[in-house]
Amino acid sequence: MDAIVLLREDHKTGEKLFKRFEKTSDDDTAERRRIADEVVEELTVHAWIEEKFFYPAAREAAPDTTDHILESIEEHHAVVWTLSEIKDMDPGDERFKAKMSVLMEQVRHHVEEEEQDWFPEVRKVMGRNRLVELGGELEAGKKQAPRDPPAVPSADSK
Repeated sequence: MDAIVLLREDHKTGEKLFKRFEKTSDDDTAERRRIADEVVEELTVHAWIEEKFFYPAAREAAPDTTDHILESIEEHHAVVWTLSEIKDMDPGDERFKAKMSVLMEQVRHHVEEEEQDWFPEVRKVMGRNRLVELGGELEAGKKQAPRDPPAVPSADSK
């Protein structure tokens, strides 16, 4: 599978999880926790393989995408920070749903920029063979990727 197809599939998986979360009721905290745990794992793996394999290859092949890539890395940083908070948060906490909503907004914005603004440019300059090769690297990378975001200090611990 080519790298961009693989990343788009990941994006679809994330969106399906978001839609499931949005359909939950406020009293269904157990389901919210299950979905949030899946979101944490999926997005942690996805961000890791993009940063470790895809972004460096895209930057080398399409130097004009450097600004997009650097912005994407910063977006990942914000997302991973939020994931680390969600991971340890009680789904009954009054801020849990709000935090998930902010995460979903961030990720949807990030996905839209990637898919519309710079994936087409990367596809054009990399070509099919390189994208298929890179897709194999991404698939292999998923097996070694961390499943949990790194811990970040909470505001309460200061």
